[in-house]
Amino acid sequence: MILADTSVWIDFLEGKGTPQHLELRRLIENDEDICLTGIVVTEILQGIKDDGQNREIRRYLLEFPIINPQEISSYIHAAEIYRTCASKGKTVRKTIDCLIAAVALEHDLVLFHNDRDFENIRACCRLKTLDLMK
Repeated sequence: MILADTSVWIDFLEGKGTPQHLELRRLIENDEDICLTGIVVTEILQGIKDDGQNREIRRYLLEFPIINPQEISSYIHAAEIYRTCASKGKTVRKTIDCLIAAVALEHDLVLFHNDRDFENIRACCRLKTLDLMK
């Protein structure tokens, strides 16, 4: 199953024409197994100012499976990811990315993203990512 990160959803919802936008569209059209986690839903919805559009996109997003953190262990795992990256000289700018990575790792998901933090995490952990030809 593919966990689509906020960075990919924003490209998709804004129709940016990036490789990530086009690939997410292809995955959805082909009915691939795509999921989200709660914090990704939060990040997407907090950026949509129009109430009607917010409700419409919320309904759409909630059609996908939502994979949640596993209690406190996921948050501890996120801290360990951050510490591991720091010990290897890799900077992770957003703590929330460590939590998203922890959810992906704990549920054996492939993370689809457009965010360099996840590349730093992947360099230090066994995070699986969907790689597109650049």
